[in-house]
Amino acid sequence: MGFGENLKSELAYRDMLVKELSALSGLSRHTIDNYLNVRGHIPTAENAVKIAQVLGVSVEYLVTGQEKSPLSSEIDALVQTVRQLDENDRKMVYGIAQLFKNNRKNRR
Repeated sequence: MGFGENLKSELAYRDMLVKELSALSGLSRHTIDNYLNVRGHIPTAENAVKIAQVLGVSVEYLVTGQEKSPLSSEIDALVQTVRQLDENDRKMVYGIAQLFKNNRKNRR
């Protein structure tokens, strides 16, 4: 399988729509649709990284279908839970995560 098939499979696995991936990655729906269509456009490295980060997988996985992200099942479950929250609650969770991140930086 190629990038488009692996992307399609990952979107289905995560029950994510193209418009959601578009919003989260900053890429246009048209661009993502081009990666998913039969012609199989290949993304730039920068776009592949954006997509992989949103999906929580490696670029290698999207390209080859091998090696899922090393995220633990707890983190994957957390990501899935946060995705189901409304926008305000997601912003709150993001804010809390940023506080933890900044606190960790300050302790170093």
